[in-house]
Amino acid sequence: MLLPGHDVKSAAEMGWSELTNGEIMAAAERDGFDAMVTADRNLVYQQNLAGRKLGLVVLSTNHWPTLETGADRVLQVLQSLRAVGAGYIEVSLPRPKLRRKKPPAPKPG
Repeated sequence: MLLPGHDVKSAAEMGWSELTNGEIMAAAERDGFDAMVTADRNLVYQQNLAGRKLGLVVLSTNHWPTLETGADRVLQVLQSLRAVGAGYIEVSLPRPKLRRKKPPAPKPG
């Protein structure tokens, strides 16, 4: 489990694929979610967050290997949001270093 102690659902799992971001936020609040995690950095400029009960965590990337290595940081942010209620936090996750594959050995002859 990537975020222990949190019930994580995607918008698709909830049947919200056709909803706009604002509608997803409203549905999440209505269904009792504490926070929404997204990599959509424009969301904060497109939605009025005043009066929201839902915490918003905006990630710097949706690159899965980066999310896996940065899960502890996301977990810390979610726990801090839970303590204060609604809020908005951006989380910058550094990409893991790429490992280059060794080139194949030259074929003899």
